[in-house]
Amino acid sequence: MNRPFLCKPCGKDYLWGGRRLQDEMGKDRELSPLAESWECSTHPDGLSLVADGEYAGVPLPELLRMHPEYLGSRVRRERSRDVGQLPVLVKFIDAKKDLSVQVHPTDDYAEKFENGQAGKSELWYILDAAKDAHIIYGLRHGIRREVLRKALQDGTVEKYLQKVPVKKDQVFFVESGTIHAIGAGCLIAEIQENSNLTYRLYDYDRIDKDGKKRPLQIEKGLDVANLEGEREPRQPIRVLNYTPGCAKELLGRCRYFEVYRMLVNTEKRQAVCYRTDELSFRVLLCIDGCGILTFENTVREIYKGDCIFVPADSVKIRIHGKFQFLDIRC
Repeated sequence: MNRPFLCKPCGKDYLWGGRRLQDEMGKDRELSPLAESWECSTHPDGLSLVADGEYAGVPLPELLRMHPEYLGSRVRRERSRDVGQLPVLVKFIDAKKDLSVQVHPTDDYAEKFENGQAGKSELWYILDAAKDAHIIYGLRHGIRREVLRKALQDGTVEKYLQKVPVKKDQVFFVESGTIHAIGAGCLIAEIQENSNLTYRLYDYDRIDKDGKKRPLQIEKGLDVANLEGEREPRQPIRVLNYTPGCAKELLGRCRYFEVYRMLVNTEKRQAVCYRTDELSFRVLLCIDGCGILTFENTVREIYKGDCIFVPADSVKIRIHGKFQFLDIRC
């Protein structure tokens, strides 16, 4: 039978990171700073491992090549050439400092100019935000390519960027081609296409740990960037649907994934039951609280920050506790 398992993440020590992923979620304590934790990833730039069970220590892509049925029939059909690859990448982001101003390519552009890679659209769920935290989301108004290029080169680009205040529990969908950045003070769960293609446009002239400025990809970025002004993003209408012991709401849906927030509270019930069908896997990302997963003769304690891969056509899982998680589906 197809059993769920915990994922062991891969950490990234980008210069803008902090310590919250370590202090609040017990992530990689050897990296400083710890900017990102790639929780469920088959991307070669940062592979997740199986953390428990009979396949503990096996890289996730290797396990999926051994058991392609874990992906589900729909995912296998749609991604038949990508054996061992998930269509999504799930991560936590701790932005102690501002991230670079950047843009991601579309699938078509990446396919043509980046050796057949995927583009990158992404969803951000704000886990926490400082009082004055913001994101950059597109341009304030339309601008010509040559004007934006000059502003990027002479360091005056910030006057053209749309800054959006953010707070805990908000959600933003960032489509490929949108100029964007995460501002300092944001703690975020990100669900994205399985890609690591980023065109860095502006980096505040920062110096990395080797004493060098990080490279920019201005021309490629301008090739793919939406240079029209973006409307300030509105929060989606969210409706909580209640069942005994659990409430669920849709945070966002696109052609690549769906993301639900689930609030479990079984203090007055024995457990909530959960399982997948044969069409697709799911990823459960614990974002608050703690609980227990029970399946067959196995009991798993789950804490804030844990990531659980649930194969397609899984065994029945019983969930007990008081916690929240993101339920990610493809």
